[in-house]
Amino acid sequence: MEGGKPNLALVYQAVQALYHDPDPTGKERASVWLGELQRSMYAWEISDQLLQLKQDVESCYFAAQTMKMKIQTSFYELPPETHNALRDSLLTHIQNLKDLSPIIVTQLALAIADLALQMASWKGCVHTLIEKYNNDISSMPFLIEILTVLPEEVHSRSLRIGANRRTEIIEDLAYYSSTVVTLLTTCVEKTGSDEKMLIKVFRCLGSWFNLGILDSNFMASNQLLMVLFQVLQRDETSTNLHEAASDCVCSALYAIENVDTNMALALQLFQGVLTLETAYHMAVAREDLDKVLNYCRIFTELCETFLETTVRSPGQGMGDLRTLELLLICAGHPQYEVVEISFNFWYRLGEHLYKINDVALNTIFRPYIQRLLHCLARHCQLDPDHEGIPEDTDDFGEFRMRVSDLVKDVIFLVGSMECFSQLYSTLKEGNPPWEVTEAVLFIMAAIAKSVDPENNSTLSEVLQQVVLLPENVHMAVRYTSIELVGEMSEVVDRNPRFLDPVLNYLMKGLREKPLASAAAKAIHNICSVCRDHMAQHFQGLLDIARSLDSFALSTEAAVGLLRGTALVLARLPLEKIAECLSDLCAVQVMALKKLLADESTNGKSADPTVWLDRLAVIFRHTNPIVENGETHPCQKVIQEIWPVLSETLNTHQADNRIVERCCRCLRFAVRCVGKGSASLLQPLVTQMVSVYQVYPHSCFLYLGSILVDEYGMEEGCRQGLLDMLQALCMPTFQLLEQLNGLRNHPDTVDDLFRLATRFVQRSPVTLLSSSIIVHIIQCAIAATSLDHRDANCSVMKFVRDLVHAGVANDHEEDFQLRKQLIGQAMEQHGQQLITQLMHSCCFCLPPYTLPDVAEVLWEVMVFDRPTFCRWLENALKGLPKETSGGAVTVTHKQLTDFHKQVTSAEECKQVCWAIREFTRLFR
Repeated sequence: MEGGKPNLALVYQAVQALYHDPDPTGKERASVWLGELQRSMYAWEISDQLLQLKQDVESCYFAAQTMKMKIQTSFYELPPETHNALRDSLLTHIQNLKDLSPIIVTQLALAIADLALQMASWKGCVHTLIEKYNNDISSMPFLIEILTVLPEEVHSRSLRIGANRRTEIIEDLAYYSSTVVTLLTTCVEKTGSDEKMLIKVFRCLGSWFNLGILDSNFMASNQLLMVLFQVLQRDETSTNLHEAASDCVCSALYAIENVDTNMALALQLFQGVLTLETAYHMAVAREDLDKVLNYCRIFTELCETFLETTVRSPGQGMGDLRTLELLLICAGHPQYEVVEISFNFWYRLGEHLYKINDVALNTIFRPYIQRLLHCLARHCQLDPDHEGIPEDTDDFGEFRMRVSDLVKDVIFLVGSMECFSQLYSTLKEGNPPWEVTEAVLFIMAAIAKSVDPENNSTLSEVLQQVVLLPENVHMAVRYTSIELVGEMSEVVDRNPRFLDPVLNYLMKGLREKPLASAAAKAIHNICSVCRDHMAQHFQGLLDIARSLDSFALSTEAAVGLLRGTALVLARLPLEKIAECLSDLCAVQVMALKKLLADESTNGKSADPTVWLDRLAVIFRHTNPIVENGETHPCQKVIQEIWPVLSETLNTHQADNRIVERCCRCLRFAVRCVGKGSASLLQPLVTQMVSVYQVYPHSCFLYLGSILVDEYGMEEGCRQGLLDMLQALCMPTFQLLEQLNGLRNHPDTVDDLFRLATRFVQRSPVTLLSSSIIVHIIQCAIAATSLDHRDANCSVMKFVRDLVHAGVANDHEEDFQLRKQLIGQAMEQHGQQLITQLMHSCCFCLPPYTLPDVAEVLWEVMVFDRPTFCRWLENALKGLPKETSGGAVTVTHKQLTDFHKQVTSAEECKQVCWAIREFTRLFR
């Protein structure tokens, strides 16, 4: 904070403004100022004073939250000799403020827990806290709050206490766990029916279950377990207490996932949950949805825990199939939210049975899946008074999508064909109301693709019947029938006689606003699967494409139709492709020309992205088979369209979104004709470079990488491409060298290193011999610590491929030169690279990036093992050996073991395993 320590009156004023200023700008100013205060060194002392003065809830909450935040993120600011004083003052505050507000107690409890986890000198903190407070009933609520959050914070992301300290803490907590349970039991005995206290006790017990350290034999015979189930069996239990008890039982079930090693507790929980069926029915009768959902969560957790046992010994002991009956009872509840809770279990059961692949076992579970499917079909029914098409985006629409996914995953147990036939017969033989018909068609659409289309009379009959549906049936039935037809494109491909009636049916849908997008999607599916049969209908597709905007299509559906048309176009005879492609592009090109003309006459700027996206999808999917030596049929069309794209790009050069779409369109145009786009190379690169100097849109770097990929092997293009790279690098480095430049521009980092990697792959010597390579390597080293998935991946791939170019002897004549150039680069930057990588993976990068880091280390080691061993040793020496709380982060033995594991590794995945284990010491 500038200007020294602020006085308390000023802090009060800011807190009051934050909570009570009616003017939003005043609130915002206060928030920014208090944020700065929280980040400063003064925050420690000021929070302590505010808590001591206890003036009002807001100032105490701000102070408690600040304390917690400082301990979590800035504990290193305090010298070790102040730790005891901090602990004592926090305990005094929580005792003094225990009646002010529960949220303040929670923040202070978190602060105390986070301090205990980091402060190595505070031994046996659980024991000292219980000793200090357990005889005073008024201190019980905050003592239990501390004991609740302590186990939760052990794996907190914001505390980097490291694996050594974490192991030490977990062993310590396990040692005192039965003392905690005994305290909770005594507390229940003393306070009996005090509901708030019971809720706290259940939350605390659940927290210790979640850490997985309670002695299961001790728990099996513990009084608290009986209390839990009594609370859940009682009809008059309140909603809040019911939820706390349910959470606790779910945590207990989760904790005994390994049933065989927790037999006694498993049996108690198993029997306890089975007694809750009556209570479930009572909650249904009382229409208490909250309780119904809680019971369903418990039943699902029971099934998840005993899944292995149920599959291993169905119907015996704890493999009792009554557990599945409980879930099916829940599936029968009229509210779809209830059955949805159990989806993950049914998915896992299906996965298990699929892997085991035992016919006899499948037969045991088949009837349960059949009943489940029956329930799901019923839950998918729309309301009888629903009008129009089914909604995709509301909660119920999302539920139906999840049903569709689940049905696809478990249908093998019932048999796709058998299920499909059964569903169809309910439509054929009965005369169900529209909402039943629609739900049945919806489930049929989910499984249509998994039914074998070869000589399948039922599928053919369904297709024939669906396309004959009269236009006066409910709109939702027509909508879902169109989706079903789209899913049956394989059947159409095997039976081309259906193509005409199917297309006629879909064309009817395309002309009606509510059905248009679904029909377009179905036509797209038919085009993708029946490309050869559809060639004869190309003129019809072209007519649709020409008048695309006369149909009421979503953007996605319109692009899908063009994709389908392009896929069919690519199957036409070569001599026809150019003319047809020109026709297909004409509408979009005319529209772009009109926008440019309007702009120059009346200065109005309109958005061209719709037309650019449509051109992009046409170029992307028009990929005819062209023999060597033949001119690509699309080449002429793309040359004709280039001036319009170039002018559009110039006009909108300041708008990142439009420029991005222009580049995407050009990327697919270049990919479409490959080397055939040579005449565009010079003007395109010139325009890219000149716009990039003023507006550094990262998509130009990406487009550059496409050009290098296509032309980098051509001797005559290499120097021009290198000039392009150098011209693009200058503004890029200026952007990334700003304060937080790398973090604020991850897309630029991503695309810059894609471009550099393409150079390494296509023309390594050109890049390595240039003066720009030093700057690119230095930028890469700085960017290795960037925690951004795509950007980090690109940086690592660049470094890996760069070093690999000196390892891979591909018998090219430039191999020795490559090896020598990479040797020079490594000599200059190797130590810095390895040191930075080790620091990044210990302190900056999330675990999912580690395989990429491992590949870089592996390549450097393969390139020069002896030197790498020395670099790694130096990098490890620079790592901190203990935390600011005085705990050992990494022992000498752990350092030497890691060095040995990496340097003696015989394949890359051994390096990856070693890094995973090692970096846990710093998390």
